[in-house]
Amino acid sequence: MARQKGIIKLKGTIGGITFYKTQDGHLAREKGGIEASRIASDPAFQRTRENGSEFGRAGKAGKILRTSLRALLINSADGRMVSRLTQKMVKVIQADTVSVRGLRNVIDGEAELLQGFEFNIRGKLGTSLFAPFVGTIDRVAGTITVDIAPFIPANMIAAPSGTTHFKIISAGSEVDFEAETFVEAHSETAILPWDNTLTLAISQENAVTAASIKPLFLALGVEFYQEVNGQMYPLKNGAFNPLALVTVSGL
Repeated sequence: MARQKGIIKLKGTIGGITFYKTQDGHLAREKGGIEASRIASDPAFQRTRENGSEFGRAGKAGKILRTSLRALLINSADGRMVSRLTQKMVKVIQADTVSVRGLRNVIDGEAELLQGFEFNIRGKLGTSLFAPFVGTIDRVAGTITVDIAPFIPANMIAAPSGTTHFKIISAGSEVDFEAETFVEAHSETAILPWDNTLTLAISQENAVTAASIKPLFLALGVEFYQEVNGQMYPLKNGAFNPLALVTVSGL
């Protein structure tokens, strides 16, 4: 893979070289590779087929998890979140010690490996929210909660320049990776001033299926706002809003 330089940027294929644009700029690579029919049938590519199968499974698992949290992700995700989550899902699948290679899956893997995943690398929860919080998954009751003791926003939230207000958001998600379905509930505070005034205690409860045997996830985030002439506007269209998986129960 080579990087294109110069004033004129090319797209398409010329003389066996493919020119294309990515987030990293205008690139070029030589066209070619092994025929798909050979990869699909040649015994020499058995491992390739197994890896491809599991990678595809990881992609589908990442998609259903993202879809379940879409209400929060609309304003809290970076451009490479999809690929980063897929890579993390591959690790989850590879942790499956029950299934044979090529058939490993999320259910028999370690969904807990997703705990701590940041959906927005431009604004991470771990470097934005310093107020202590407690995330709790009550599988029997079917409740996914987060509790935050009173705190001073200006001291405990590292906000981007221009912030005047914020809100705390959370979601509980129950995901059936096999059926590709989910149950989700989310909560949010009112828009609060980012100042030196002590907040009230925050408690958000998100209900899913009681006694579920599916993986459960708690996502926690912050949305930043700027007040202009009495109106609240998402700060920089939410570019720096953090959101992360803070508690995971894979069962």
